[in-house]
Amino acid sequence: MTQTTPAPAPSPIVTAHAQLAAAVRHLGYDEGTHQHLATPRRELHVAVPLRTDSGELRMFHGYRVQHNISRGPGKGGLRFHPDVDIEEVRALAMWMTWKCAVVDIPYGGAKGGVTIDPRGYSQAELERVTRRYTSEIMPLIGPGTDIMAPDMGTDEQTMAWVMDTYSVAQGHTIPAVVTGKPIALGGSLGRATATSAGVVHVTDSALREQGQSIEGRTVAVQGFGKVGSHAAQIFAARGARIVAVSDVDGGVRADGGLDMARLLEHVAATGTVVGFDGGDPITNADLLAVDVDVLVPAATENVLDETTAQAVQARLVVEGANGPTTPEADAIMAKNGITVVPDILANAGGVVVSYFEWVQAHQAYWWTAPEIAERLEHRMATAYVDVAEHASREGLSLREAALVIAVKRVAEAHKIRGLYP
Repeated sequence: MTQTTPAPAPSPIVTAHAQLAAAVRHLGYDEGTHQHLATPRRELHVAVPLRTDSGELRMFHGYRVQHNISRGPGKGGLRFHPDVDIEEVRALAMWMTWKCAVVDIPYGGAKGGVTIDPRGYSQAELERVTRRYTSEIMPLIGPGTDIMAPDMGTDEQTMAWVMDTYSVAQGHTIPAVVTGKPIALGGSLGRATATSAGVVHVTDSALREQGQSIEGRTVAVQGFGKVGSHAAQIFAARGARIVAVSDVDGGVRADGGLDMARLLEHVAATGTVVGFDGGDPITNADLLAVDVDVLVPAATENVLDETTAQAVQARLVVEGANGPTTPEADAIMAKNGITVVPDILANAGGVVVSYFEWVQAHQAYWWTAPEIAERLEHRMATAYVDVAEHASREGLSLREAALVIAVKRVAEAHKIRGLYP
């Protein structure tokens, strides 16, 4: 029997461009406007040398892309991952532009990355990589030009190193150059769980639209990292039953519901959900096909493709990750009556609270945790209603509606500002 090799997943930038093209067609923009929206404003590719703890010299590639800054300074995370390349960073920067616009915060989109597997290096080595990368891209970043935040493979400590490197070069402390930094250095309460909380808020809005609530719903989460693990905890705290979770090594399933407290203890001790004795093993692919009310892909790009989308049984997919769904998978799930809350809306909670942190840094006045939570919920719920109403009015999917709203806001900013001769 002849076996067919599945087609390789599309590059994230291919997906990003296809999404933009569809929005441009709907809005009736000309090709010049399309190209203006599609082309990154600035890109920087830098060499990042590292002297390892053993004395060996290793070279890495670093990138920073500012896709669009018409609505405000660039905003986007810094990713440390072995698969980072310029095309991925371009796509992520573009998605950040739309994400900031759809929740209507005054930022443009940016993204950065270093092609390194952080799991293979010591804390001291990662600090040296971070500081060297920061020094190389320093002409492009700043509290009024481009503000970094944590992403895959980086955390609040990484942001502390970025802030310190930048501040030392400027001669005074500048907390607003990054967000997602430690509370002790001017970070915001609620920032660490903001993306996850945003995922839950839009899930709540989508379920309410269907006459349901989170309480009693079954949920599967692919990707038990910073976003997925916190989302699972928040869902469970609000009465949902978490029946399956997974990480890069594999997953675990318990149809009666996973004991989140015990699972978190296991992950803290072992670094993975694999081997947890409170459920049965499950693969990442099989998790996507579990019969649940809500599926949250919170791992990486392109996990839902034309093959895996066929098996999805959840009626609601809420994208915790950036770009987890290919255009082909989108079409399949739409045909199957599955509602998809797109990434640029679903996981925008992180950039919303990053904006709150940036505002607080400029004011030198910090808000309380309840204030952050209330403002985040209001911003996410308002954005969901805007998107859902536009989708209903125009006969679009939630993704199409979110992109149309975002692209229109950015294009209007271009038009009002005009072109510098």
